Amino acid sequence: MSDVLWMLNDLVEAVSGRVVGDPTTTVTGISIDSRSIQPGEAFFAIRGEIRDGHRFVDGALSRGAALAVVAEDRLSELPPEGRYVVVADVLEALRALGRAARARTNAKIVAITGSVGKTSSKEMLRLALAKCGRTHASVASYNNHWGVPLTLARMPANTEFGVFEIGMNHAGEITPLVAMVRPHVAIVTTVAPVHLAQFDSVEGIARAKGEIFTGLEPGGVAVLNASNEHYDLLRFLAVAAGVKEIVTFGTDRSFDAHTTQVVERSDCSCVTGRILGEDVTWKIGAPGRHLVGNSLAVLAAAKLAGADLARAAMALADMEAPKGRGERHELALRGGTATLIDESYNANPASMRAAIALLGKARVARGGRRIAVIGDMLELGEAAGELHRELVEPLEKARIDLVYCVGPSMRELWDVIPESRRGGWTETSEELQKDLLAAIRAGDAVMIKGSLGTKMGPLVSALTDAYGAKKNRAAS
Repeated sequence: MSDVLWMLNDLVEAVSGRVVGDPTTTVTGISIDSRSIQPGEAFFAIRGEIRDGHRFVDGALSRGAALAVVAEDRLSELPPEGRYVVVADVLEALRALGRAARARTNAKIVAITGSVGKTSSKEMLRLALAKCGRTHASVASYNNHWGVPLTLARMPANTEFGVFEIGMNHAGEITPLVAMVRPHVAIVTTVAPVHLAQFDSVEGIARAKGEIFTGLEPGGVAVLNASNEHYDLLRFLAVAAGVKEIVTFGTDRSFDAHTTQVVERSDCSCVTGRILGEDVTWKIGAPGRHLVGNSLAVLAAAKLAGADLARAAMALADMEAPKGRGERHELALRGGTATLIDESYNANPASMRAAIALLGKARVARGGRRIAVIGDMLELGEAAGELHRELVEPLEKARIDLVYCVGPSMRELWDVIPESRRGGWTETSEELQKDLLAAIRAGDAVMIKGSLGTKMGPLVSALTDAYGAKKNRAAS
C-alpha cells in the first residue's frame, strides 16, 4: 500500500474546498494527468491553454482516483456520482496545497534557476542529497506556474531535503514561485542569452533570474557562478534582497567552490576540487564541462543544506544524462555501430555551444565522423541571425566534420559554414529525415539539438527506430 501523502480533511482545509460525494479519507499522491494517475491519488482538473482537466475527471475517477478537485462553476457538468473537492479555482487550489506542504515540513530546501543547466543540476543535487536523507525533487522540468506548486504539493511531510527547479521566460515569473518554495539555498547556474524576444538585454534576463533571492528564507544563502559576466549584478540583487551570505563557484581558486583538477572523458568526468574549505574528489557519470561547473554549485548547496559532503560527492557517479539532454544511444548499422547523442529537448546559444563541445569530445571509430544536426534556436529576437552565425566558431573549435542545419535561422549559419563541412540544410526537420538516415554510417557520432519548436525529437526517434538503438551510458 502506498504511503499517505494527505489526509482528506487536511487537503480540504488547505484548498478551502468542500466535499461532494464520498472520497476516501486518505490521498496517496497528486496528479494533473488522468492518463498516468494511480489509484488513491487526487486529480486536479486544471484548465490549461489547450486542454481543460474537467474533461478528464470521469476517466481519472474510473482509474481509481481518490477524488477530483474541480471548479465550482463546472460541477454541474460532471457525473453526479463522482468524488469531488469543490473549489473556486483549481490552479489556485493547487498553489494553496503547495504552500501548505511547504508550511508543514522541516526540510532544508534548495531552489535552482539559470539560463542553462537547471534540470541537470537538479538531478545531480537529487542524487547527492538522497544519499544523506529523505529527498523530494521536481520530476522532469516541472519548473513553471503549475509544475512548482505540483512538486510542492507532492512533498511528503517527513522530507529532509527538497530540491526545486524554477524557470521563467518573462520578468516577474520567478517571484511568485520562489515565494511558495521559500528555499534555504538558491542557486543561479548561469545567465545567458535565452528568451531574448521577451527581454531588451541579457542584463534583463539576469534581473529576472535574480528574483529567486526575494523568496529566500531568513539566513538563506545564494550560490552564484562567479565566472559569469553578470555575477556582479546578481550579487547586487542578492544583497538588495537582504541576502547576507553569498557563496561563489567556478574555476578560479579564489572562489568558495572550485576545481583543482578535471579529467574529461567521453562518458564521464573525474574532478578534484575544494568545496567551502573541504577537499573532495568526485566522478560525474555523464560527460560535459558544463556538468563539472554546476557540480560545484550542487556540492556547495548540499553542504550548506547540512548533507554529508563526501557521500554527496560519491553519488554524482550515478548521474545519467536525462532524455533529450545528452542521453546516448548505440545505433546498430551495417559494419558496426554509431553513437547518437540526444540533445533534442531544447536549445539556446549557451546550451548549443555546450552540446557542440560535448560532440567534439565523443570518440569515433576509424573513418567515423562527428556530425552535428542542429535546428533553430528560438525566442532570440533581433539577435537571432548573429547568434546563429556565431556557432561557426564552436563548430570549428570542436572539429565537427559534418553539419546539418534545420530552420530559417540556421540558414544564417549554413551560409558561413565551410563547404567541406556542409551536410545539408532544410526548412523543417521532416525534410531532413530521409537524407540523415542515409548519411549515418558505422563509427560516426551524431548529435541532434534544437529548440522544441524546431521538432528535432522526431529525428532522434527516426534514427533509433531505424537502427535498433539501445541506451548507452558509456557510448564511444
